[in-house]
Amino acid sequence: MSATAESVAPPAVADATLANAIRALAMDAVQQANSGHPGAPMGMAEVAVALWHRHLKHDPTEPGWPDRDRFVLSNGHASMLLYALLHLTGYDLPIDELKRFRQLHSKTPGHPEVGVTPGVETTTGPLGQGLANAVGMALAEKLLAARFNRPGHPIVDHHTWVFVGDGCLMEGISHEACALAGAWKLNKLVVVYDDNGISIDGPVAPWYVDDAALRFKACGWDVIGPVDGHDVDAVDRALAQAKSSATKPTLIVARTVIGRGAPNRAGSAKAHGEALGADEVAATRAAIGWPHPPFVIPDEVYAAWDARPRGAAARTAWEARLAAYRAAHPELAAELERRLAGALPADFAQVAVDAAVAAHRAAQTVATRKASQLALEAFTRALPELLGGSADLTGSNLTNTAVTPPLRFGADGAPAMTDGQPGRHVNYGVREFGMAAVMNGLALHGGFIPYGGTFLTFSDYSRNAIRMAALMKQRVIHVFTHDSIGLGEDGPTHQAVEHAASLRLIPNLDVWRPADTAETVIAWTMAIGNATRPSALLLSRQNLPYCPKAGLDDIAKGAYVLAEPSEVGLRKKAQAVIVATGSEVQLALHAQQLLAREHRIAVRVVSMPSTTVFDRQSTAYKTSVLPAGVPRVAVEAGVTDCWWKYGCAAVVGLDTFGESAPAPALFEHFHFTARNVVDTVRRVLAR
Repeated sequence: MSATAESVAPPAVADATLANAIRALAMDAVQQANSGHPGAPMGMAEVAVALWHRHLKHDPTEPGWPDRDRFVLSNGHASMLLYALLHLTGYDLPIDELKRFRQLHSKTPGHPEVGVTPGVETTTGPLGQGLANAVGMALAEKLLAARFNRPGHPIVDHHTWVFVGDGCLMEGISHEACALAGAWKLNKLVVVYDDNGISIDGPVAPWYVDDAALRFKACGWDVIGPVDGHDVDAVDRALAQAKSSATKPTLIVARTVIGRGAPNRAGSAKAHGEALGADEVAATRAAIGWPHPPFVIPDEVYAAWDARPRGAAARTAWEARLAAYRAAHPELAAELERRLAGALPADFAQVAVDAAVAAHRAAQTVATRKASQLALEAFTRALPELLGGSADLTGSNLTNTAVTPPLRFGADGAPAMTDGQPGRHVNYGVREFGMAAVMNGLALHGGFIPYGGTFLTFSDYSRNAIRMAALMKQRVIHVFTHDSIGLGEDGPTHQAVEHAASLRLIPNLDVWRPADTAETVIAWTMAIGNATRPSALLLSRQNLPYCPKAGLDDIAKGAYVLAEPSEVGLRKKAQAVIVATGSEVQLALHAQQLLAREHRIAVRVVSMPSTTVFDRQSTAYKTSVLPAGVPRVAVEAGVTDCWWKYGCAAVVGLDTFGESAPAPALFEHFHFTARNVVDTVRRVLAR
């Protein structure tokens, strides 16, 4: 690590013994659980010794130390490799937790989960996504270093290390993310490819013929190897070489034998995804010369693996540099520490209020995608941590602003700077899934609130990464424009129908479909302010009129009373409630007027920009908005299923795909008219 770290070097224990400690813990934990994947941990044991014992900068006593290296186990099924390393190096992961591998409420779940196990940087298991998260982490490091480092003060200076397997590289997301890493010249990103040639179905040669080395070279990476993944010194040299790269990320191809050490299962699919069995575990102990009982590690091995002294030395040296940085650059230091802590600027609440009030007063008729850009103009000025982007649809998503120049890199790998800042709008290319997973990595690293745009129908490409953000409780914001048949002529391939309902099914994801500029500002405010949930903003292509409203406070509760019967001249209680979202709120308001004028029917209009937020409100508030005993009719240009839980008597929705035609013709064709809403309310009341 450093001269300071070398002064607390661990006692000498043979590399083979260090590796066998990993093998023993992995096979014992999987055997006890009778569930798991012992092969990859056993096959990558020497690779892990080389990285974790000789290169990784971390402090087990302070897992969240900001300038630590990040380690990502993208092949998350090999979780016992990571758990063994965390336990052996001194994290708060006692041996009893390894004995409880894959058991309820243990700190050793089947796949690594951030926030559950100390030292786990991201939740992995869906293959390829950990690699993409790591690209986001490495990008975060590079951008923060460009923004905050000053001569003599390298306050942001760490590497991102990744282990991947064949499955990670088969997944399409690896192509998306790794192409971006090459374009961004992420020289502090080092990926070790466990090239063992085996997957669950057997030897991969019949279905995986990629030349990974040539592929990564074509994407602008340095490639080292193949190296013998069971030769610690060879892997060590490769890692050291990778660290010297100035302008490129590095792939190290490590040839390994899955299940190394198991006499009868090594090199076979039988080592991949099931316990070895008692007999094979015993035979492995004999073969590798490990005479110790299950879960017993000799004291001298613990002492050799213990990373706490070296980690504390590296961390305290950095803390001294931070103190010097604070003294030399107090404002920069304060901004960096605030951003890394995930805290918003002290004036954010006022910025949000001012933006909402300005939108309300201006009462503009614009598409909500444009309303989003107007909100972002205010928020990106106030929050330098907002890092935007789009999957090749910037001019449609409107995710860029006057203060977010495009992210670009020079031939030397350094980001191009504007007013002391690297670019703040990322051109992700046509890579929706990669974008979503990279944003997860940016959020996990800290220092940024990422947001990215595409069409709502293409949220299907991003869905699993959105789900992972929700599972990991990360503040990631998805800007989904062209949210309905209202996009018009592009037709049903691009017209979202089921997507809003589908996204609302994801636990811990807030979904907003605002109706006008004020609702859009508040949707952004809530998304930015929510540190433990991702958010999806569903925005219209077509212009929408501003909805007059008495106040703004209740919008943040997800649904609110937009218009009472009295506002259309009826002095009596509501006989029905029309609930609408987004572009259909205007239909509800028009229908309310027609019902009052033509039929003397009193209707309350409720705008529900976020069903997910509304569902978390108190029973009293929900009842005040949707009173018991009053029939409800929902209106949304999407599938109807999600609305029945609100006790609706009818839903004006769309349970088929759209058509290719101008938007006004489509709304008429599919009966999204005020007259149809009127007729629906009347039929409900006539029952």
